[in-house]
Amino acid sequence: MNRVYGIKSLVEYLDSVNFPLSESKIDDLIIKKEIPHQKPLSTMIVFNLEHIDWWIEEQRLKP
Repeated sequence: MNRVYGIKSLVEYLDSVNFPLSESKIDDLIIKKEIPHQKPLSTMIVFNLEHIDWWIEEQRLKP
């Protein structure tokens, strides 16, 4: 299972798959619980890339 740790790493991944988002937009999505993520510690955010890829496809299908 591929994972990235932290918002900056997710920004880089999203850029690489042609779905760019800013750090502030990702922060907003996390607060609203609209993007798949895990917080095993209060200062750590983990993103499972399989879940992120699924989420990206869902976003692209929205009108």
